[in-house]
Amino acid sequence: MTKKIVIDPVTRIEGHAKISIYLNDAGEVDDARFHVVEYRGFEKFCEGRPFTEMAGITARICGICPVSHLLAAAKTGDKILAVKIPPAAEKLRRLMNLGQITQSHALSFFHLSSPDWLLGWDSDPAKRNVFGLIAADPDLARAGIRLRQFGQTVIELLGAKKIHAAWAVPGGVRSPLSPGGVAWIRDRLPESRATVKMALDLFKNLMESLTTEIEQFGHFPSLFMGLVGKNGLWEHYGGQIRFSDSEGNILADGLSEDDYQDYLGEAVEKWSYLKFPYYKPLGYPDGIYRVGPLARVNICSHFGTPEADKELQEFRQRAGGVATSSFFYHYARLLEILAALERIEQLIDDPDITSQRVRANAGINQLEGIGVSEAPRGTLFHHYKVDENGLIQKVNLIIATGQNNLAMNKTVAQIAKHYIQGTEVTEGMLNRVEAGIRAFDPCLSCSTHAAGQMPLHVQLWGADGSILNEVYRN
Repeated sequence: MTKKIVIDPVTRIEGHAKISIYLNDAGEVDDARFHVVEYRGFEKFCEGRPFTEMAGITARICGICPVSHLLAAAKTGDKILAVKIPPAAEKLRRLMNLGQITQSHALSFFHLSSPDWLLGWDSDPAKRNVFGLIAADPDLARAGIRLRQFGQTVIELLGAKKIHAAWAVPGGVRSPLSPGGVAWIRDRLPESRATVKMALDLFKNLMESLTTEIEQFGHFPSLFMGLVGKNGLWEHYGGQIRFSDSEGNILADGLSEDDYQDYLGEAVEKWSYLKFPYYKPLGYPDGIYRVGPLARVNICSHFGTPEADKELQEFRQRAGGVATSSFFYHYARLLEILAALERIEQLIDDPDITSQRVRANAGINQLEGIGVSEAPRGTLFHHYKVDENGLIQKVNLIIATGQNNLAMNKTVAQIAKHYIQGTEVTEGMLNRVEAGIRAFDPCLSCSTHAAGQMPLHVQLWGADGSILNEVYRN
């Protein structure tokens, strides 16, 4: 019988999960599993609702990334209406998604992950958080808070709310951006760009002291998937699906979301509520792939904006080509914030974003629709089937966090094998295992659609089934 360490739940992530670490008789890590213990039920209780309500309903799956579901649901509704939305509506949706990428990545980098490497992996967990960061470096913490505020305010200026804004609808959006909103965004852009450049310089300077983390935090070959635009342009809203491997070879390109069932499978395991998507041509589990900022940065050829393209070139030099370490998710988020800010700057000078032609009206023309968009955490699919009255008959949501599930489990196992020796449970060891999950910035409320408290309970089990050590973190 093997010994087992349980981290329950994982901290500084959005949602509920625990980690089990299994030791062999020699006290070495034999395996590790990332369990998602929330129940997935959101798709079921959407049945019977009008498809026109899905954007507003699914936005409430999560308070961190409601915009992602809002846009994916609206795009699915476009398919059911069988309409091409006005150019102004697409640009406005893009603008909101850029605000969402900015605010979500800022939250992940500054609030959830930076305390680990700025305050110390082994520091007091009561202080290793955003409040400890405020005490240690108030200017950095304030800059991160204001960067996130910028992204949230972009969302609010468009949708009238920072979260759960029922603004994107089948056929377009409800309203354009006001001239006052354009002026506010233009005024705040320089400060936001200065903050992300400061964060990039900070992280790059820290990388010399983080070589072990770069090597051990999910450093393995895998596929990468995401949307790309024309000529491999970085995408976050439109485009088509691309798969590439850890050598930079493109395995599949120009794939449509309408055919996702041809290239994506969803496996299940009895020890987790979170499904395990995989690339069908390679089977399960060999078809492991990663999505999100690291994948998007790896699969694209360029950002299409000058400063982000310059940083992308340096990123690839530092990574030695394709970045295969999950620790580089943090770096990739900063690149995407910079690209998002540059794209926002371009969009606010476009007269379409104040146009009143923002919605196409039509009836039900298709009984099935599949929409896709890039959430901050990765590619998001919404698949609806409706009846002749537009009432939902079936829903399938393929969430970014789920698509990273195989990679998160492999990351946890790699970190545990490197840091855990014997039966001693140290705070720094547990934090490093958790940090491997935080690199992916998982949103478990999105992936399993539940909420709750986040204390930490760690148990070390002996071969005879007795508890050898037990730690609680509130």
